[in-house]
Amino acid sequence: MDDVTAATAATAATAATAAIAAGLTDAAGTRHHPVAARDARIVCLVPSLTELLCDLGLSAAVVGRTGFCIHPAEKVALIPKVGGTKDVNIEKIRQLAPTHLIVNIDENEQPTVALLAQFIPHIIVTHPLLPRDNLALYRLFGALFEVMPAAQHLCAEFELAWARLPVAAPRQTVVYCIWQDPWMTVSAATYIAAMLALIGWECWTPSDDTRRYPAFSWNSAMLEQIDLVCLSTEPYRFTAVHVDVLEKQLGKPVLLIDGERLSWYGSRAIAGLGYLGQLCRGESE
Repeated sequence: MDDVTAATAATAATAATAAIAAGLTDAAGTRHHPVAARDARIVCLVPSLTELLCDLGLSAAVVGRTGFCIHPAEKVALIPKVGGTKDVNIEKIRQLAPTHLIVNIDENEQPTVALLAQFIPHIIVTHPLLPRDNLALYRLFGALFEVMPAAQHLCAEFELAWARLPVAAPRQTVVYCIWQDPWMTVSAATYIAAMLALIGWECWTPSDDTRRYPAFSWNSAMLEQIDLVCLSTEPYRFTAVHVDVLEKQLGKPVLLIDGERLSWYGSRAIAGLGYLGQLCRGESE
């Protein structure tokens, strides 16, 4: 990603954070009004935000979720599935008669959201790009569904985890792999890259590809530019076997990364900050 694109993304992220912090305004610029949790019927198509809703004490208000919404297991088991993040069952959602739909710009497709908006009164659009955008997200949900004390508690936990981040971390360039066949990584404009930047890990991306999730090929020139290969456990399910094979193939250190703790915003971001500290210190699970 070039400097202009990165600067534009940073400006957009700052603007989005300010808009949400100013009140009940979501990432699409839509202003919402508070509703008592007992009166809300929420369908959430974002796994990390289903977890956030549950951690805010709103699980009883969630009437639908995707099959990828797996945390917290004991609570989501009671919530009907409505498909995946991109292949939702429109008619099943219609039958659930939701009052609110929670979506994310990266994870959900606009045509699907447009169809759902025909019968769901309130569409809450999210798009956190920076770790501290989580604070605005907590407050948005807290104010919207009138659970602000729980939201403030999460804010306090986040700030505590933030304060514990390493002050001075050794800088290194990493390639963060999210897929293979083809190999894919993350750009500097992503939430994942912003998380890694907190401990001085800069994400390498192909210079000729400005997409948020570019494909790449292994070659000697790119290997000279990186210090570490990170294999994420999601969305591709990389394992220790992949680590061993790739390390022998590339001659570079390869690390298996808990993808949920680095890519899931919402309440899991708090654990993610602690995980960053472990990575920085070279601690294993």
